[in-house]
Amino acid sequence: MNFKEELKNYQKYMDDKLNDFFLDENSYDKRLKEAMRYSLLAGGKRIRPILMLATCKLFTEDYEVCLPFAIGMEMVHNAILIHDDMPCIDDDDFRHGKPTNHKMYDECTALLAGDALFNYANIVITDDLREELDIKKISMKIMALNEFVKAQDNMLSGEYYDTVSEGEILTLEQLEYMHRNKTGALIKEAVRIGALLGGASNQELQVLTNFAENIGLAFQIKDDILSEIGDSKKTGKPVGNDREKNKATFVTKYGIERAQEILDDVINEAMTSIRIFGDKSEFLLNLALYIKDRES
Repeated sequence: MNFKEELKNYQKYMDDKLNDFFLDENSYDKRLKEAMRYSLLAGGKRIRPILMLATCKLFTEDYEVCLPFAIGMEMVHNAILIHDDMPCIDDDDFRHGKPTNHKMYDECTALLAGDALFNYANIVITDDLREELDIKKISMKIMALNEFVKAQDNMLSGEYYDTVSEGEILTLEQLEYMHRNKTGALIKEAVRIGALLGGASNQELQVLTNFAENIGLAFQIKDDILSEIGDSKKTGKPVGNDREKNKATFVTKYGIERAQEILDDVINEAMTSIRIFGDKSEFLLNLALYIKDRES
């Protein structure tokens, strides 16, 4: 199987699992659940849950052990996108080429849809933990839950720093802090959770953490580049809006050419780190290249 086929299979797998949620047509909060589904199924790439599943698969064929965490991670990711698009933060009208949640519904519904997705992500994980009977797996899942909660906290810290630093000239250290948390936190912990639940050793976990930190940073640098020179038909949102809003990005700090060089260096470091896994790392290596070369 080639990379594109395997990626599509992972994406379809996650889409099918996510499609099962919020289908109660008789509830009083029907419109809220519609708003949750609207963003959850809007057409994301599912990078975070795929990273988790593929990392787990390095160590075990039973990668479904981390499925509740993969579902939860995608819910959290979409929750912050809903909030990120709202007028009080980025004030964006489109996401994935579709109206953002607050444009499709309204600001109150969008705010609560994001809150509800955050909450439901934790329900999915804790329900799975409550039903687990294997003592060893319970211990592993508690550690993974701790990683999951930390990821949310770090992501929110990065998001906050992004909002308060508009118009400021940041140092490289400040810029990397923002990016490694705002975007990198969920990516990093997706990989770490997959490794933990797969049974990775401490040394293997450290190698994969280094890989994840680098691709997390790379993902945001690529977003910075696409925001400046991407095709809005492919990105699904306006081009140039980061510069218009005086956002601190790698492009506004270094320019397109240097940002691309940094992106290449970070991806190369990420790929070098996981070659110790041999042929098993092929999908993750290709996924790193996909992150670097994507157009949306």
